[in-house]
Amino acid sequence: MKQLVQNKEQNIAWCSLFMLHRFTQQGLICITQPNHAWLSGQLAHLWGNEQFGQFAPKQEVCLAAEQHDIGWLFWEQAPTLNPQTGYPHNFMELSTQVHINIWSGAKQLALPFGRYATLLISLHGTGLYERFTSWQNSPTSSQIVQDFFKRDYTFQEELIVCLKKDAHYRPYTPPEIIERNRKLVATWDTLSIILCQGLSSEAHVSKVPTIDGETTLKLTLQEVKDNHDQVAVSPWPFQQSEVDLIYEGRLLRQTFDSEKAMREALMGNCGVTLKTTLKPE
Repeated sequence: MKQLVQNKEQNIAWCSLFMLHRFTQQGLICITQPNHAWLSGQLAHLWGNEQFGQFAPKQEVCLAAEQHDIGWLFWEQAPTLNPQTGYPHNFMELSTQVHINIWSGAKQLALPFGRYATLLISLHGTGLYERFTSWQNSPTSSQIVQDFFKRDYTFQEELIVCLKKDAHYRPYTPPEIIERNRKLVATWDTLSIILCQGLSSEAHVSKVPTIDGETTLKLTLQEVKDNHDQVAVSPWPFQQSEVDLIYEGRLLRQTFDSEKAMREALMGNCGVTLKTTLKPE
């Protein structure tokens, strides 16, 4: 069985652009972006205590966490095959143009859910390309991303102006509040990716907002049994003393030569329920 590359600092964040791969003894579990985002939303709803504080507007920020990868919804219905691996393409195998096309469409799909959540989803997309800059290695991809920045930065500015005119949302539009909420969505995204891929031992999530600054979370795998992971977290960022999470994937027990056969297998009776229990270290 092929081993998943787990670079806990860079590759994890770029995984948020694509179907997640979790290698097990049974085969490859493929977790879709919408399902991974659902897990992010679960984390958001349970987040906050004396050290990590609260966030507002809570429902809108949680909604952004749940829908932050909405742009990938259509791609996930017909994933493409990597003929070299026999599996669906992973995040490192798609072109910058494909990534940008998907992220560019995310705001239109999100806007019917609400303006504040859409703002955070758009900020999450541009934030990924601001932090992880491998696209700069090519003049073509650099131009593609710069054009994307120009469009989405303008969209974000216009949306903030609109929200400032709304008496309900005006208190949540100062730059420091928007930035903190953006960082929270990024934190939940990264945590969800780590959990979806499956911990091998230990991982760290940096620049996590607290009530008076930032910190780094340490995740330590304690036990794995029947697709149920037990993970210790330090420092503890949740309201409850223990957190139970549920998500699901599709188990591929073989590789494929045919994209049609791979898609049929993913849509077949191969669903797997995954669980993670988080506890204080």
